[in-house]
Amino acid sequence: MDTKVQAQTINTDAAAQNIASVVLHTPLQYNQHLSIEYEAEVYLKREDLQTVRSYKLRGAFNKISSLSQADRDKGVVCASAGNHAQGVAFSCKNLHIKGKIFMPVPTPRQKISQTEMWGHGMVETILQGDTYDDCQEAAIAYAEEHNMTYIPPFDDLKIIEGQSTVAQEIYEDLPDVDCVLIPIGGGGLSAGVGHYFKHKKPTVKCLGIEPEGAPSMTAAIHAGKPVEIEGMKRFVDGAAVKKVGELTFKMASMYLDSVKMIPEGKICSSILELYNKDAIVVEPAGALSVAALDFHKEEIKGKKVVCIISGGNNDIDRMSEIKERALLYEGYKRYFILRFPQRPGALKQFVNKVLGPKDDITRFEYIKKTERERGPALVGIELDDPSNYQGILERLREYKFDHIELNKEQTLFEYLF
Repeated sequence: MDTKVQAQTINTDAAAQNIASVVLHTPLQYNQHLSIEYEAEVYLKREDLQTVRSYKLRGAFNKISSLSQADRDKGVVCASAGNHAQGVAFSCKNLHIKGKIFMPVPTPRQKISQTEMWGHGMVETILQGDTYDDCQEAAIAYAEEHNMTYIPPFDDLKIIEGQSTVAQEIYEDLPDVDCVLIPIGGGGLSAGVGHYFKHKKPTVKCLGIEPEGAPSMTAAIHAGKPVEIEGMKRFVDGAAVKKVGELTFKMASMYLDSVKMIPEGKICSSILELYNKDAIVVEPAGALSVAALDFHKEEIKGKKVVCIISGGNNDIDRMSEIKERALLYEGYKRYFILRFPQRPGALKQFVNKVLGPKDDITRFEYIKKTERERGPALVGIELDDPSNYQGILERLREYKFDHIELNKEQTLFEYLF
């Protein structure tokens, strides 16, 4: 699509007026500890404080409110991993429109409950498929069969136009912004924010961020077109999309200065850091931009930087997994398959001689139930200091403990956990 056509078609001012009655102008907050750590002025655009706790309401309401009365009467259908669903549900309730919302079966219960709450009787949730892409296929088929309007989560001009209002608010609050870190799932937010800044203030660096386990925009850039990625990880559910949109890819290619992939473990560390230091609760996709600061250290030094916190719909039941992933990434948690030498006191020797005085065993189980005390054991340890790990490996060899480092055997590790 030609840049001039896009500039004429996407009217951020009109979208801002259209959604003003339901969408909050969310805070742009200076963050002291991140600013000190990265030697920059770091601000957080708090879309986790939006009405439905994510920016998705902006695009959903802008799209649905633009429908003709005839299309409104037929009802709407959407597919979503959670946040778009809540935006659509809120819009349906506000505009008195019936909706069917398809969500993947593994969607966190918190997001399903919130969707039903915002819809308040105007929407029905349907769980189908393992991923967003699976339920999208079912949703589109349902919309066609029942002559209803499908509301896409990202690959639509009205959706992108609504998301671009995030950038407008950033510019109003911080006109001298230097760069913006933008989470990427399907690409609607990055398209809207990128479009706004590259037309309003082209010097602003627009840095796209996506999870390492779902690098659909990176794959599209390498291929020169949207492609379906294989082996996608669903942990960052708000950004886990197998294939970005045709339109969002074209716009990202024109407007984003870079796209970087961030390890899920680093995202988890950022979730915990935001909670412990700032009392901010974010979902994995919401922490993407903050997690990416480490990967842009030199680029952002001395700059005014905005991290878009895209959502705060995190299920509390996931916190134990988030903590585990963070500890693994930071090197505090290590797992082994360990075969103890056939000599008296081997386990005691492992505890007293191999482990450090402040290291803890957090998991211990014999793998072969019929050979307890003699077969291999799965052992998890938490280190007092990650730098102690090399000493543990040396002592394992010194005391002749046959072992496999599971942290390095990713395929085996995923089977066991």
